[in-house]
Formats: sequence, C-alpha cells, structure tokens
Amino acid sequence: MKIKIAIAEDNNFLANTVIEKLSFFEELNFKFRGINGAELIGKLENDHNVDVILMDIEMPEMDGIKATELIKKKYPQIKVIILTVFDDDEKIFKAIKAGANGYLLKEIDADHLKKGIMEVMDGGAPMTPSIALKTLNLLRNPLESITDVDHEKMKLTQRETEILVQISKGLNYNTIAQNLYISSGTVRKHVENIYKKLQVHNKIDALTKAKKHRII
Repeated sequence: MKIKIAIAEDNNFLANTVIEKLSFFEELNFKFRGINGAELIGKLENDHNVDVILMDIEMPEMDGIKATELIKKKYPQIKVIILTVFDDDEKIFKAIKAGANGYLLKEIDADHLKKGIMEVMDGGAPMTPSIALKTLNLLRNPLESITDVDHEKMKLTQRETEILVQISKGLNYNTIAQNLYISSGTVRKHVENIYKKLQVHNKIDALTKAKKHRII
C-alpha cells in the first residue's frame, strides 16, 4: 500500500524539489500541496485520507507550527514531519510541543527523506542528526535558553511595568495618567510598546502573557 503524502510549502521551487524527491519511490504517493497552513487544512477538510504531511514552518497566513497543532487535534492519526531550514532551539521546541512527529532539514536528500517517512510510519520520530542533538540538549536544559531569549525580547521598562500593573487593576488610561503624572497620550504610547514587546493585540492577552512570564 502506498504512503499518501501532503505538503505545506509556500515556495514553489522548494515544493517542486520535494515532490521530485518523492517521485523517485513507487511506495510514496504525493496527493496535494497547500501554500500555507490554512490552505492545507482546507484541503484536508475535503480529503483527510493522508498518512504523512511534510510541513514547512515559515509560511504566510498560517505558519507550520500553528497548522501542526490544529491538524494533530483534528486528525491525530496523520503524521506530521517538519521539513524546514530552521534549526534553532525555539522552533524545534514549539514544533515538538505542537505535536510534530519528526523534524528534518530541507537539505535532506531523497533517500534520507524516504527513510524518515518510513520511520515515522513505523512509529518512530525521524530527526536530522543536528536536530536530534539540539533536542537532547533541550531535554537536559529544558527551556533554559528559550526562556532567556523570550524574556530578553519581552523586557519591559520600569514605566511600562508600572502601567501594566495598573491596567491589571482595571484602571483606565486617564486614571493611570493621573496616578503617574503623565498624559493619557503617553500612557497609550507605552501600551503600544508593551503590546509590541509581548507580541499581543489586547489587554487581556498582555496581562495573561505578563503573568505567565512573571513580568508582573
């Protein structure tokens, strides 16, 4: 029985390269491709008779990590192998947390790609050697490096932290401005910077993320 494969990849050249690699083997059957996670999920809704998905990470509209998370919730029987150029710890951790069954780099040759697909179908977790080493390091030092990176990105100034604390108490911008002896416009500007640093778009998400990372 042929192994049915779908691909999520926004780059036409790279997608065609992967499809060509798959075509070398009679036991591998390429079914369809999505140019991003959202399009792939849409195609799966019409036909989820797929065994393995080769998933890129960086794609417009919906990235591969979010798509993996959604697919594994709805179609847990489908194996997802991340196929990407990214080998940084944060991407690896997020992909595994999202439910990815394997993590391979795009530089992989056709034979090793086939080997990875066969391995995942046998219940294994195929990984490029350098990724496997990084994964072991993540297990030895769980999230240490990732947490440091995240905290550095989300580092708020003292004033931004003060404003966030007051927001957490339910105070509006005018009241916060009066309490801190600044204008309400300045408060709004600080809030914009807070949202940008925390990568959120509203107060609730800002407060949730700040508490999770012990910023407030």
